[in-house]
Amino acid sequence: MKQKSERTEPKAQAGPQVQLVRSPRRRRTYKWSLVDGLVRLEVPTGLKASDEARIVAEVAERARRRLARAERIGDDVLLARARALARRHLPRALSRLRSVAWSDRQERRWGSCSADTGAIRLSGRLHGLPDYVLEAVLVHELAHLLEPNHSARFHALASAYPLAERARGFLEAVDRNLLATSDDRAGEVD
Repeated sequence: MKQKSERTEPKAQAGPQVQLVRSPRRRRTYKWSLVDGLVRLEVPTGLKASDEARIVAEVAERARRRLARAERIGDDVLLARARALARRHLPRALSRLRSVAWSDRQERRWGSCSADTGAIRLSGRLHGLPDYVLEAVLVHELAHLLEPNHSARFHALASAYPLAERARGFLEAVDRNLLATSDDRAGEVD
């Protein structure tokens, strides 16, 4: 079996760094993921240089847009969004909510809640995932303000968000490396 070859593209002026992996397993598609600001791009081995350059530029631009979108969401925006979700789905949790913040220390959890302080922390891994996934995690943590365990009563509260089940499936796929991020869809190579 042939080895994958890797190289890192020089950092573009306004875009993220791209780690290019030529994979003998890929025949017609490319795949990319964004991890810690670095784009990992897998392309078929033997791809024409012009196609490779076009794909690198296209993926770098998509990643730049995703990073810019993720950077716009600050803790104050998260708190406002959590309050709006509480008003809509779990009104009793609104009075207990005190803060919402990103956390880079949560490597295995998507979120956590301290019911006694009203503090919710969300994993930085949620950056760039679809809005409905972020909102489902927020509603899940808001439900913990009312029910600090995973009882049937808790699950009934957390399911108040209409896309909760869909988001749970999406996060399971991410956890199992079936899907690293929302833009990891394989792309066709001409």
